[in-house]
Amino acid sequence: QVQLEVSGGGLVQAGGSLRLSCAASGTIFTPNVMGWYRQDPGKAHELVATISSSGSTNYADSVKGRFTISRESAKNTVYLQMNSLNPEDTSVYYCNLRQGQVAVSNFWGQGTRVTVSS
Repeated sequence: QVQLEVSGGGLVQAGGSLRLSCAASGTIFTPNVMGWYRQDPGKAHELVATISSSGSTNYADSVKGRFTISRESAKNTVYLQMNSLNPEDTSVYYCNLRQGQVAVSNFWGQGTRVTVSS
């Protein structure tokens, strides 16, 4: 089992920055992929950014150039640095860890709300 502890989020003005952190603990295998998704009420999770255990990254087009995902493998911690935030980034952000090559397991952290005021 894997637990994901999320910190960060909050209220920021448009153009500002926030940093999210997600620390994973438990039975963690490599390779794995950690990432951030966001979800608005009534909508599906939307990928924001992911980073593999080998360091490969993937970003949603809407955040490219503004958000940076990174990880400290020794701490099983992933970060999301969010710059140039705009009101469209307002959402609940969730941390995810996906592992397993035959039987894939997905684990989710608690959501953290990011609110960007105009």
